[in-house]
Parts: sequence; structure tokens; C-alpha cells
Amino acid sequence: MVESQSFLVGEFSRSLDERYRLSLPTELAEPLAAAGNDCLLVKERPGCLSLWPEAAWRQRIELGLELIQAKLKAGKLAERVHDVQRLGRLLSTRQRTVQLAGRGRLVIPEGFREFLQVEPGGTVLVVGAAVCVEFWRPTNWLEHLNGELPAFADLFAELTR
Repeated sequence: MVESQSFLVGEFSRSLDERYRLSLPTELAEPLAAAGNDCLLVKERPGCLSLWPEAAWRQRIELGLELIQAKLKAGKLAERVHDVQRLGRLLSTRQRTVQLAGRGRLVIPEGFREFLQVEPGGTVLVVGAAVCVEFWRPTNWLEHLNGELPAFADLFAELTR
């Protein structure tokens, strides 16, 4: 993950330019760049993409994939091949390595543009999600926030116990 002292927070409005480029705010771009220019762009939910330092994402996902592969070899997933195929399809389309260019600029690749649902010239909300940066279509963000914000106090209390 991004270094633990670099808790990524903040909400920023940005415009997507005609080439599907997005400029990240310095507060969010610098910690990502410090982890290396290679990042992974991940489809999270319709209208939302997340950006992770590549090493952090790979570490997070590879442990789970190793466990699944071991279960396959041991025959423990013989009855769940359909689920393994489903997981493989989702992994194939869900993530892509991208470069964070100078001044924290990123090009949203084809296939991810449609998932984000924001046209050139449109607004993207760039949100720090503690361990990654998220890009939201404004209406999707508002809907998500309206559902999550009432639980903030309970979540904060639970995580700080």
C-alpha cells in the first residue's frame, strides 16, 4: 500500500480533457508518485475507478490468487470451475497498468472511460480513499456518499477500537 503515514484523503473536482487526461491534485499525486510512476487503474463499481500504486495492488491481489491456485491444484475447487472462470474474466478486464505522468497527469484508457461514464469536458471527482485514489462520476459519488455518510461515526468507532 501507499506508506501508512500517507493517508490519502480529500475531495477535488477536475475536468477530463479531450484526450481523456485527468490531473490529480498534488496532495494525492505526490504519495502515489513516491511509490513509483507505475500505478494500477481498477474498475471498482459503475462510475468509479480506483488508482493504486502497482506494488500495493499486486501484493494485495497476489496472495489471494496464490491461495486459489493452490486450491485448484489440490482439487478443492473442482465443483466451482465456473466461479474460477468468472473470477478470471473479471480479473482480465478489471485492472490495467498506467503511468502517472508529470504534474500528476493520467490518461484514462479505453474500456475504463466507458466504465467511468464521463465524457471529455465533463467533471470527475477525485477522492482520497485512504489507501488509494478514486475517480467518480459526480452523480455516482453523491449516491454512494448519501448511502455511506450516515454510517461514518460507527465505522470510525469500529476502526479505532
